[in-house]
Amino acid sequence: MAVNTSAEAPIPVGEVSRLIGGWIDRLGAVWVEGQITQLSRRPGAGVVFLTLRDPSYDISLTVTCFRAVFDKIADTVSEGARVVVHAKPEWYAPRGQLSLRAAEIRPVGVGELLARLEQLKKALAAEGLFAAERKKPLPFLPQLIGLVCGRASAAERDVLENARLRWPAVRFEVRNVAVQGTHAVPQVIEAVKELDALPAVDVIVVARGGGSVEDLLPFSDEQLVRTVAACRTPVVSAIGHEPDSPLLDLVADLRASTPTDAAKKTVPDVGEELVRIQHLRERALRSVGGLLDREERGLESALARPCLRQPHRMVEEREEQIASVLDRARRCLGHLLDRADSELAHTQARVVALSPAATLRRGYAVLQHADGSVVRAAAEVAADEELRARVAEGEFAVRAVGGSAGAVGPAGAVESAEAVGPTE
Repeated sequence: MAVNTSAEAPIPVGEVSRLIGGWIDRLGAVWVEGQITQLSRRPGAGVVFLTLRDPSYDISLTVTCFRAVFDKIADTVSEGARVVVHAKPEWYAPRGQLSLRAAEIRPVGVGELLARLEQLKKALAAEGLFAAERKKPLPFLPQLIGLVCGRASAAERDVLENARLRWPAVRFEVRNVAVQGTHAVPQVIEAVKELDALPAVDVIVVARGGGSVEDLLPFSDEQLVRTVAACRTPVVSAIGHEPDSPLLDLVADLRASTPTDAAKKTVPDVGEELVRIQHLRERALRSVGGLLDREERGLESALARPCLRQPHRMVEEREEQIASVLDRARRCLGHLLDRADSELAHTQARVVALSPAATLRRGYAVLQHADGSVVRAAAEVAADEELRARVAEGEFAVRAVGGSAGAVGPAGAVESAEAVGPTE
C-alpha cells in the first residue's frame, strides 16, 4: 500500500524497513533455480549461508537454511553447482537486507539439465534462430579475427598458433573471459558484443577446450544464444571436442569441432593458396596458348583464301560488272530517248496539222463579230454588219451585203461581202 509522506511529515527509516518487511512477509514461498557461488558452513553453527546467482544475469541473492536442510545434499553440491531451492523471501529490518529462507534444496542432475536444454533447443529452433538461411558466410581472408577464450588457455594457444602457421599476416583481437563458472555467461556476452561493434573485425571465434556437461553449460545459455544470433559479424563456435554440442554450435554461422579446427576453417593455408595460384597460372597459360594457336591457324586459313591472296582480282571483277551495267544502262536510255523523240515529233506534226493556223494557211478565214465572237452560221450575220476576217497572214474588215433587203441567202452563207480594207 502507498504511504502518504511529505517533506514536512517524513517517516523514520525503521518504519520504512518495517513496511518493506511487511510487504515481503505477505509473499509466499517460491521455487528458485540458480548456481551456488559462495558457501559458508561454520563449524558448530546451526545456519548455513550461501549465495545463489542467476547464470544469465549478474544478479544474486543470499540464501540461509538450517544445517539439517543442507546436510541432506552436502555430499552432492558444492560451489558452482546448480540447485533448485524452495524458499520464502525474508527481510532483515535492522540492516535492510533481503534473503531467502530455504526449506528444501535439490541439486539439478545432469539428466534434468539435458532435458531443459532440449526444451530450450526446441523453443529456439521454433523461432528460427538455428535456420540455415540466417547463417552468414565467412570471409575468404579475414584481416582481423576477434577471439573470445579463457586467459592463457590451450584453446587460445591452439587458435593463435594454427592460424598464424596457416597465414602469418593474420591479426587477432583477443578478449579473455571466464569460460566456466558463474561469471562465464555475462563476460562472454559482453566480449561478443564488444567485438561485434568493432568495424575492423571480420569474424568472431568463441573457443573453449573440452569439459563436462556442467562446464559447458554457459555456452548453452539462452541470452548468449540470442546475442550471437543478433551479431552482424560471422561467428564461429569452437567449444569442447567433437562429441560436445552446446546450443552455441547451432546458432553460430560455422561450427568447428575443436579450436584447432576453427583456425583451419577461418584462415586459409598460405602454402595451399600458393599451390592453387600456381595451378591457376598454368591453366591460364595453357588456355591463352591454345587460344593463340587457334587464332593463328584461323589467320593462316584466312590469308590462304583467294580474296586475300589476290585482293585486286575482286575489284577488277566488280569493275567489269559495273562497266557492263553502265553500257546496258546507256543503251536502254538511248533507246528510250530515241523512241520518245520520235513520238514527240509525230505528236508535234499532228498538233501542227490540226492547229487553226495550219487551216488558215490552206486558204480558210475566220469571221468574227465586232465583239470578237466567231461566226459559225450565216444566220448569225445581219445585213451590212461589219465583220473581221482573220487569215493566215493577218486580218481585215468586211461588210455583209445581202439581197434587195440585205438578207442572207437560204444556203446559210453571206451572198456578197464588201471589203472595207485590210487591217494590221
